[in-house]
Amino acid sequence: MHTLLLAKSFLLPSRPVSVFLVCPLMSGPLTAYICAAARTPVGRNRGSLSKIHPADLGAIAVDACVQRSGCPPEAVDDVIIGCVSQFGAQAVNIGRTVVLSSKVLPETCPGTTVDRQCGSSQQAIHFAAQAVMSGTQDVVVAGGVEVMSLLPIGCVVMDAMKVEPSRGTPYNGKGFTDKYGKKIAKTGAPAPSQFIGAELLVHKHKLTREGLDGLAVESHRRAAAAIKAGTFRDEIVPVPIVDKDGNATNFTTDECPRPATTMDAISKLKTLHPMGKLTAATASQIADGAAAVLIANDRAVAKYNLKPLAKIVTMSVIGCDPIVMLEGPIFATKAALKRSGLSLTDIGLYEVNEAFASVPLSWATALKADTGKLNVNGSGISLGHALGGTGARIFTTLVHEMHRRKERYGLVSICEGGGTANATIIERVDPAEVAKIGRGGAAASKL
Repeated sequence: MHTLLLAKSFLLPSRPVSVFLVCPLMSGPLTAYICAAARTPVGRNRGSLSKIHPADLGAIAVDACVQRSGCPPEAVDDVIIGCVSQFGAQAVNIGRTVVLSSKVLPETCPGTTVDRQCGSSQQAIHFAAQAVMSGTQDVVVAGGVEVMSLLPIGCVVMDAMKVEPSRGTPYNGKGFTDKYGKKIAKTGAPAPSQFIGAELLVHKHKLTREGLDGLAVESHRRAAAAIKAGTFRDEIVPVPIVDKDGNATNFTTDECPRPATTMDAISKLKTLHPMGKLTAATASQIADGAAAVLIANDRAVAKYNLKPLAKIVTMSVIGCDPIVMLEGPIFATKAALKRSGLSLTDIGLYEVNEAFASVPLSWATALKADTGKLNVNGSGISLGHALGGTGARIFTTLVHEMHRRKERYGLVSICEGGGTANATIIERVDPAEVAKIGRGGAAASKL
């Protein structure tokens, strides 16, 4: 163990002052390990989770994650929560409110909130991994929560426009309109739209209505099969609720999948746009849910005798055309693969969120991916897309599935409003290798 002294000078009104920061370092690079991952079941719009306060829902996932990891609660250096609609019950730093609502974490544990739209909790995981890899923190819980039944998508903007005078909109500033105003005008919408972006993907990648509908049907089939087989049982934490009859019970099963979905039924649905190919059936479902992942470095794994499930191999985040908007996973995946030195064929399982069917389908088309490895237990169309909670939910499901199938590598990528996307490659940790971590036997993640 070595110690690094960092000198930083601050210029005060009277004189410069140098401050020395003491940072303990290990003898080699640090790796970020996923030591536990837990999620609530996903509730449908106005369903079983709709009456639960978002901070309480987030705390349920965080508490389960910490307890399952075996890490002492007081060792958690920070909690980072992804949340999109930071308004009303989800306002004023819900990451901190989740900590204060926890039955496990002490109030001395801080908390913060991230908004990278649909990839918010994936970004929270990236920030957590970067923190523990830097050595400035050793244990961070990253996760996300969204109760869309209470705070629907876009409510932050729509509600702000209802007051007099209006609070304004995100995309009517001069700088933005100078750059993108004409391009937006061609779409016929007043602002960038994910619905239009999804249709632009259909056009650009020459996707068919039949292909989009087929993906939706298969998503529901896979999710229903996973539920029937008990595939999600180990990753889900039961949520105490009061049912519609007034009885106290535990909510334990995702309620969005529709096993009876057929090609014949959804092929008759009207498209969302008169000239488009997407329908309500090929868009993700409004949902409520929370998930959390505990990230620790080699030091913490050895010190607290943690049992890692996987490690972060590499991470990427990119920006892309904000009008097409949803194409980012293609570019983020390419960046992550290049950084890692891996090829797509090296990856055993892919998770690309089904914000719309055109997102994973265009991704698979562009990258020539094996769709048999893609979203094997369903995704946003079938399981629901609880915005800020989705990234951590996907990681939780992926890690557990990698262990079931004994796959070495897994990849997560999520499209995001505004034209950004994250991608993460993780590697399963074999239980036999755990004893070597923190004692010179762990390979470093590739930044």
